[in-house]
Amino acid sequence: MIVRTPPMGWNSWNTFGRNIDEKLIMETADAFIENGLLEAGYNYLVIDDCWAEMQRDENGRLVPDHIKFPHGMKYVADYVHSKGLKFGMYSCAGSLTCAGYPASFEYEFIDAETFASWGVDYLKYDYCFRPMNQQGHALYKRMGLALANCGRDICFSACSWGVDRTNEWIKQTGAHLWRSTGDINDSWASVKQLLEKQTEYFTTNGQGCFNDMDMLIVGMHGKGNVAVAGCTDEEYRTHFSAWAFLGSPLMIGCDIRNMDEVTKSILLNKEIIAINQDGAYRQPFDCGNHWWAQDVKVWAKFLEGGDIAVGVFNLSDGPADPFFSFDTLGIDRVSGKALEIRDIWKGETLGVFKDVFRTEHIAAHTCKMYRCKVVDAK
Repeated sequence: MIVRTPPMGWNSWNTFGRNIDEKLIMETADAFIENGLLEAGYNYLVIDDCWAEMQRDENGRLVPDHIKFPHGMKYVADYVHSKGLKFGMYSCAGSLTCAGYPASFEYEFIDAETFASWGVDYLKYDYCFRPMNQQGHALYKRMGLALANCGRDICFSACSWGVDRTNEWIKQTGAHLWRSTGDINDSWASVKQLLEKQTEYFTTNGQGCFNDMDMLIVGMHGKGNVAVAGCTDEEYRTHFSAWAFLGSPLMIGCDIRNMDEVTKSILLNKEIIAINQDGAYRQPFDCGNHWWAQDVKVWAKFLEGGDIAVGVFNLSDGPADPFFSFDTLGIDRVSGKALEIRDIWKGETLGVFKDVFRTEHIAAHTCKMYRCKVVDAK
């Protein structure tokens, strides 16, 4: 199985944690359709930890919690599939999951076959309770090989938090995405902390094995399992823009049954999603050189077809007036070329510019997202 663009979907953990059941998952599947999420590209519905009984059955197989999922997981998967969605589940490379439920250490092939029989399309694979004598790369290779031989295409989401130098070995395992960070929480401080780690991964991120910056908190507003202070809508917009720009999988974490209109406008922005899902999936690079303002990030990446995406992220607590020079994008002064620049969030083409572009005043914790087309200079 080859995954060519970052997965998009929803995961239960950020809002619901342990409080999951059959009814919630089916209602969430309905909400995908009712809110236009499937049409926008979100197609994975993933159940996180706390779905299982505390003991395996007599054959060593995982068993769904009989109270939370009385009809079993295939029943739930069939309902999700009937909506045109793909169904995802959770396990862990250690002896227990992070919440203390049975995990897949030394049961990798049995569990992969079980997931396939239930109709699972995506597996989030965590890293808690790793036996001290086991190396992470070997554990993820085991499950990667098990999934590749289970008889069903299953997207393999390796959630090792970036520890044990994950970026150096994860592509060996067959994983389609890998977590580069610890867990996100619903606060601006968490968003900023995770973003500040990303430049070290620019050179190892790439097509087919995507850098997962953890699930989205857009629209949580301080409610749910990972709630802390919550964020403003502008901070959520910056968070979503950065995750999309850097090519992270876009896995929604809010309760999509109860989204407000601002949350929908952020999550459903087609032009931002198009940058995330760009077929070329080229690595981003720094094009700002703002040595005097370390909390202002100006990043660019080349898109399929020749356009350039530029993201300007003001992570500081004060306003900023950043700029970017076109020579950092490969356009020198004698090239005869200029850039036609579109402000994506405004939905406006700003005009044609030469040599340098100076952004308008950018408030604290906000961003600008530009799509630039190379044109002849006049």
